[in-house]
Amino acid sequence: MAEALRVPEELSAREPAEQRGPGLGRDAVRLLVSRGTAEPGDHAFGELPELLAPGDVLVVNTSRTLPAAVDGRVGDGRGRGEPVVVHFSTRADRRHPAGRSVAGRWSVELRRPDGRGSTLPRPGGPPGTVVRLPDGARLVLEGPVDPGGVRLWWAQLRGGRAEELMRRHGRPIRYGYTDRDQPLAAYQTVFAVDSPGGGSAEMPSAARPFTAELVARLVSKGVQFAPLSLHTGVASAEAFEPPYPERFVVPPATAWLVNAARARRRAARRGTGGRVVAVGTTAVRALESAAGADGRVRATAGWTDLVVTPERGVRVVDGLLTGLHEPTASHLLMLEAVAAATADRETLRAAYAAAVQRRYLWHEFGDLHLLLPG
Repeated sequence: MAEALRVPEELSAREPAEQRGPGLGRDAVRLLVSRGTAEPGDHAFGELPELLAPGDVLVVNTSRTLPAAVDGRVGDGRGRGEPVVVHFSTRADRRHPAGRSVAGRWSVELRRPDGRGSTLPRPGGPPGTVVRLPDGARLVLEGPVDPGGVRLWWAQLRGGRAEELMRRHGRPIRYGYTDRDQPLAAYQTVFAVDSPGGGSAEMPSAARPFTAELVARLVSKGVQFAPLSLHTGVASAEAFEPPYPERFVVPPATAWLVNAARARRRAARRGTGGRVVAVGTTAVRALESAAGADGRVRATAGWTDLVVTPERGVRVVDGLLTGLHEPTASHLLMLEAVAAATADRETLRAAYAAAVQRRYLWHEFGDLHLLLPG
């Protein structure tokens, strides 16, 4: 699909929906709906309760967005040196797949300020590089997260705690297609909860258009919500770059809800109720990481490096509510896997072609796409 699809630059969502006109809210976005092999349909996001059925389960990510971008300098600490922006991606712990970890160890991305409030790529390293941060903190680069990569590096933070540094001096990660900085509240979803030591470098954006009022309407219809958490790292991946290991938790109540819905759906053998619909690719990754080969979800906490592909397929998820992804994003492999489970890969190609033709908006403040079984 990458070769065939070109997304015009003007289809980038440059500001949140609620800032595009008077009286608009977060839910003032469009929703492209794919059902099996049928022609993709156009809806307002507020019509979601009419598109779901009693007994359906929406799986939502409750991770909070961190103010993960912090200004620093690579230099001698006397006000000189190269200005950089540090993107704090993922905090290590002793269970991380990378092995040895110590307090204060993070994977980070160094970016170059572009003079307009956003940043440009910058290789990390070399090992031993010191980045001076506010409040006298120092970040010492150790080595690349991926032995063959240059973008993400393991680093040791000295003279401070990353969480406090971000709280006092950080801001949300911003990309060049947006018009201006936004407050951290603009990057939190209605489902976000505090998680000591946890949080996402970038917003689990598929849930952003939900409002408390819309959630109430869905619940009153009989749609259930199943919370989990997956703390995302930086999503500004290189072309076709797979996601790195991320920390996740699927609690017992969510495992029970999902398994019960699947059992009801198998018993009914017809109808639309009981579908498990993940809100965002992060919810798919966490849920599928907690599922056995039999499709049964078990309460799980830890790290996942799962990459959901069409070859691997999905074991639990029946549908997916997600944003519109770049043609080279590894997330598209996951979307192809869900599409293959609901119809075929051509469904996804048709949906993305329709999204471009119908002028849908891309990225974290953009429109959404709902994949459902036919």
